[in-house]
This record gives sequence, structure tokens and C-alpha cells, in this order.
Amino acid sequence: MRFEFNIEPVEQARPRATRMGKGIRLYDSKKVTIFKRQLGMLAKQQMLDRGLEPYDGPLEVCMEFYRLVQTSISKKEQARRLSGVHRPTVKPDLDNYIKSASDALNGIIWEDDNLIVSLQAEKFYSERPHLVVEIRGEVEK
Repeated sequence: MRFEFNIEPVEQARPRATRMGKGIRLYDSKKVTIFKRQLGMLAKQQMLDRGLEPYDGPLEVCMEFYRLVQTSISKKEQARRLSGVHRPTVKPDLDNYIKSASDALNGIIWEDDNLIVSLQAEKFYSERPHLVVEIRGEVEK
């Protein structure tokens, strides 16, 4: 099952902290919170349109993160990046993209991201930032 979301990927940032009485409350930054909420809404719509319930068994997942090409580079370098010759080796880190996306899809595409037993993820440049999540099939139980 393949899902494509027209949203710019956002990396999971370090949690913010605030004091609450004698304890500490951790929370996501505003940027990450908005991303997770928007991605969740897009995923819910696609799941409803397809009449699907969240997967609840072991999953093999492939994620592709497409980010904008920097505008401060030459046209020749932009072309190289868009063609895939030059892939993103800059921040944000791939694992931070994975964390924010998998958390946002909890309870929507899968019951919980702990069900993911195999994961492949890649970063690409694109003129249109987006995210592709493919469930390659439930692993036999």
C-alpha cells in the first residue's frame, strides 16, 4: 500500500521542556506539532477514502522524504540535485525525519510505530516537497 502526502517533511527536534509545579513537562516545538497534525489529517483522509483501518501486525515500511533544493546554488547544481545525481547529505538527519513521520502516523496508518519490524528510508531533492510511505506488506505472523 502506497501513500503520498503533499507536505514538506519536518524533522523531529529535541523536545522542549517547561516546569510544572515540581515536575517537568516535555513537548514538541510548534513546527513539529503543526507538521504532525497536518500529516495525521492527510493520512486519515487517505485511509477513509480507501476504507482502511490501521494496520496492527508486524510491518515492513519504506519512507521517502523529498525536500526542496536550495535556491542559493547554481542552475547546473540544481539540475544535478533534481536528477538524483547529488542526494541530500545535509541536515536534517534522516532518522529525525523518520521519527516525526512515524509518530504522526501512529493510530492512523498503523496502530503504533513499534509494529515496524523493517524500515527503509531515503532522502531526495525535489521541486515539490512531499513524503511517500509505502507498506510493502504485513510480515507473516
